Amino acid sequence: MPTADHNTATSHPLAQQPLYAAIQASVHTLWQQAGLPPQALEPGALALSGDGAAYPSSFCLDVAAPAAVAASGLASALIDQRRQQQPMPRVNVDVGHVLAECSGYFTVDGEQPNLWAPISGLYACGADVGEPGWLRIHANFAHHRDGVLRLLGLPTGEATPRQAVADALKGWTAQTVEARAAELGLVVAAARSPQAWQGHPQSAAVAAQPLVAITQLDSDQPAAARDWPAPAQHRPLNGLHVLDLTRILAGPVAARSLAAQGADVLMLNVPGLPNIEAIADMSRGKRSALLDLKTPAGQQKMATLLDQAHVLLQAYRPGALDALGLEPQSVARLRPGIVYASLSAYGRSGPWADRRGFDSLVQTVCGINWAEGEAFGSGGLRALPLQILDYSAGFLLAFGIQAALYRQVTQGGSWHVQVSLARVAQWLQSMGQRLVSAAPAPASVPPAAYLETMDTGFGRLRAVRHSAVLQGLPSSWPHAGQPPGGDQPGW
Repeated sequence: MPTADHNTATSHPLAQQPLYAAIQASVHTLWQQAGLPPQALEPGALALSGDGAAYPSSFCLDVAAPAAVAASGLASALIDQRRQQQPMPRVNVDVGHVLAECSGYFTVDGEQPNLWAPISGLYACGADVGEPGWLRIHANFAHHRDGVLRLLGLPTGEATPRQAVADALKGWTAQTVEARAAELGLVVAAARSPQAWQGHPQSAAVAAQPLVAITQLDSDQPAAARDWPAPAQHRPLNGLHVLDLTRILAGPVAARSLAAQGADVLMLNVPGLPNIEAIADMSRGKRSALLDLKTPAGQQKMATLLDQAHVLLQAYRPGALDALGLEPQSVARLRPGIVYASLSAYGRSGPWADRRGFDSLVQTVCGINWAEGEAFGSGGLRALPLQILDYSAGFLLAFGIQAALYRQVTQGGSWHVQVSLARVAQWLQSMGQRLVSAAPAPASVPPAAYLETMDTGFGRLRAVRHSAVLQGLPSSWPHAGQPPGGDQPGW
């Protein structure tokens, strides 16, 4: 069983501790569980500032995400120390900056895209059948939207209004729609209270998994350690080759966090596969190529890319890549010493292991929206002001990848890093809740001090800089970012 999520030295949840003490305690727990050298966390290694007042919540958003960012930044500093043979650079983390990064704010050519489809969101349902409940629909992709509309007996396409969906759901129970949608591979979630989720078998399966699982893939004949020479440019991850096979927030955030520390990230998209508007923001620091892994030519190119890769990052459902020969063990045989990173919605085991899910749905399923609504006395469900599960999971995955890279260098072996949105939700819930009152709407535009502007293949991008700052090291992106296919699939 995994160890406790919060500092076991106190019986009080982190919500009752001073902010910086709670963040430090969380970082120490993450560091210890990852098997990293404790002496690296000497006093002064991490400097915290700011607060999370701009994004009010009863949950400890200002602890979870900053702790994940800090752990990732400290892992970068540890790698830098080993490569440069110099003292670790201090890591500076501004809590307000972290939460601004988690807001996902960006503009392209001065315009802020609408990231949500008209019928995405929360609905009351079951009124006409005597079983009232709540349901959240994620319809940002056209095939997910049309699948839900078809299930409800409504016309497909953009013309069907939100009110038609609301009217149709009066005749359905939330649990029925959730179950039918899951059978069809759609992304829909019935709202649950925290207590109801705790009684669900998937909740128990998720709780049995570590927050950041780091396991060795080749323990019988481990791959040799591959120490990196000092980089040509003084960036912690300069020269690191990362294959990014992810598309939706958490995975791209992880890869982007590595790019922020100098990694060469190659994002691979499947030709013809849809993407969300946020790809303009998520492509910062990366090169972007198209590759069809179902063709012999695509598979050969992937083998060539893997031959020089240090990290493969993917966010497909567990088992989805097996038919392509890209499951962890096969990749480790192709490229001994690789770090294989997996992100999932509900973890790698349990009845929902292969279920699709996104941040907003997991918040609803796990009781976070329920508990947040109760805390604010809103008389209904209330979403968190940020996609905190996606961003925290991405930062934690970046931390786990770097921890595994450090262990590869010091111990050898190939490694598998796993993070799930549902386990991150339980971590956030374990921190407890704070008393809240009526609060202003969260900040719509982050402070200018957190923003940067750059020319990209999407247009002129203005977005939030990465929030882990290593003192004395440059903070610039290796690449500006291009639409899918803007670069060739090579190193």
